Amino acid sequence: MKALLALEDGRTFPCRSFTGPGEAGAEIVFNTSMTGYQEVLTDPSYRGQMVTMTYPLVGNYGVNPEDVESGQIQVSAFLLREYQHFPSNFRSTATLADYLRQGGIMGVEALDTRALTRHIRNSGAMRAFISTKDLDPRSLVKRAGEVPTMVGADFTKGVTTAASYYWEDGAPLPCGDSLLDAEIWKHRKKKHSVVAFDFGIKYNILRYLESVGCEV
Repeated sequence: MKALLALEDGRTFPCRSFTGPGEAGAEIVFNTSMTGYQEVLTDPSYRGQMVTMTYPLVGNYGVNPEDVESGQIQVSAFLLREYQHFPSNFRSTATLADYLRQGGIMGVEALDTRALTRHIRNSGAMRAFISTKDLDPRSLVKRAGEVPTMVGADFTKGVTTAASYYWEDGAPLPCGDSLLDAEIWKHRKKKHSVVAFDFGIKYNILRYLESVGCEV
C-alpha cells in the first residue's frame, strides 16, 4: 500500500506500508543496530518517536515474548528499507507485521533509509508525518509541522508502570496488594533484595539483576 513520509523541512520520501492503512506523526530518528529490532520497538526511550532502521533487511527472525524491553511497543512508527514477510527462527511466535498491527503501530518499507538517515544526520532530528491516506506532499509537510515538539514533552506517565510487580524468570509478575511488604521477598537473607523504580526502565536491566542473583 502506497505511503508518503514528509519532514517538517519540506523533504518527502515515498514508501509502502506493510501493516495496512494508517497515519502517524512524531519526531523522526534513526537506529544503526543490525539486530534487536524488537528491543528497539519496545524501548521506552523511543516513546514519541518514529524510528528508521539503517540495516536494510528487518523482520527475518520474527518476534517473540522474551525479547522485549517493556510491556508494549513504544515507537510511533517503524521505517524500513525492506521487510521480510516470512521469518525463520525457532523462537519466533509471530511476524513483525502482525506484532505492529496488534500494537496499532504503522510500519513501512521500500523507503530510501540511506538518504533519509543522511538527511537526519546532517539536519538533526525533526518532526515528521507519514500516511497512506494523504499522499499530497504539501499537505503532509504542513501536518509534520503541526506535530507537537519533544521540547518540554512529558512521556513519563506513558512509560511508568501502573502497578507494582515482582521480577521472576525473566518476566514481570503482578504483586497484587502486597507492594513492598516483607512477605514479597521469597528469598530474604539468601539473595540481595533490590527495589527498582519503573519510570520507563528497560527490562534488560531487571534481567541482569536477576542473573547475578538479586531478587527484584
